[in-house]
Amino acid sequence: MSSSLRREDVAKVAQLARLSLSDDELDKFTEQLGQVLEHANDMGTLNLENVVATAHPFGLINVVRDDVVRPSLDRSEVLAMAPDARDGRFAVPRIMGEAP
Repeated sequence: MSSSLRREDVAKVAQLARLSLSDDELDKFTEQLGQVLEHANDMGTLNLENVVATAHPFGLINVVRDDVVRPSLDRSEVLAMAPDARDGRFAVPRIMGEAP
């Protein structure tokens, strides 16, 4: 566990996040968060001088599929199943909770 992380710090963060933690949970999360912070500290000590910055570890080009036109749902059939449709569109309330 990180010596700089105190149980009180975790309790304060939990309070700010509006989380109710038991004493056992506070102990557990203090240890776990301490391990995460220690690992982050270890990462900060790495020599990255000759490492090129990247946005992704793999050289990805365009990974999305090509658009292909194909038959879809029939608009009139879909609108026929809607609870309320007007002028070829779904009719919905202007403000949630209000009737149209």
